[in-house]
Amino acid sequence: MATILITGANRGIGLELARQYDAEGHEVIRAMRGVDKADPLFGTTVALDVTDDESVMKMAAGLDDKPIDLLIANAGVIGPERQSSTDMDFPGFLDTLDANVLGPLRVIQALLPNLRMAPGAKVAVVSSRMGSMALKNSDSVAYRASKAAVNKVVQCLATDLAGEGIAVASLHPGWVRTDMGGPGADIDVSTSASGIRKVLDGLSVGNTGKFWAYDGEELAW
Repeated sequence: MATILITGANRGIGLELARQYDAEGHEVIRAMRGVDKADPLFGTTVALDVTDDESVMKMAAGLDDKPIDLLIANAGVIGPERQSSTDMDFPGFLDTLDANVLGPLRVIQALLPNLRMAPGAKVAVVSSRMGSMALKNSDSVAYRASKAAVNKVVQCLATDLAGEGIAVASLHPGWVRTDMGGPGADIDVSTSASGIRKVLDGLSVGNTGKFWAYDGEELAW
């Protein structure tokens, strides 16, 4: 069985991924803010704020020399209320970039020693189709820009880690009925998580550095 670390695993897609992997007998490490409010009987819970360097390093140090087979960087934010191209909350934009772009990179870099200990390790970043440069929609500018930026980070990581046998993917989870997606979204968390797991089962160095939807469709950057 694999050791799987998931950030933002206190609710929504992250929590459902953790539940499904745990049900299969994998060792699941749920990294999250508000760890004191999490159910301690479900997987292993560790405190993590992806926007805080000290928190990230403390989390990584607590894992000692544990190999990580799969890291899913799921934690993220939707961004400020005002985020159009003509009316932007600039501090909120910066916070969005910190959480959605620098956050995953902080965690991945901190856990590289653990990933290198696991043969055929995999890294997945939960992004969004909203960040695709092929789409011209102009709402949620901070969120869209952050997802476009993290997709580029994924490409760079995939290039740099391929020689070490570590595969990296960017994932669009679909429009999911969560606190972020809202009640009118297309799919439930179970459908999204099941699809993501199938995509990750097929991830390898041979197809590293791509952008996948939860249903297996390869997306345009």
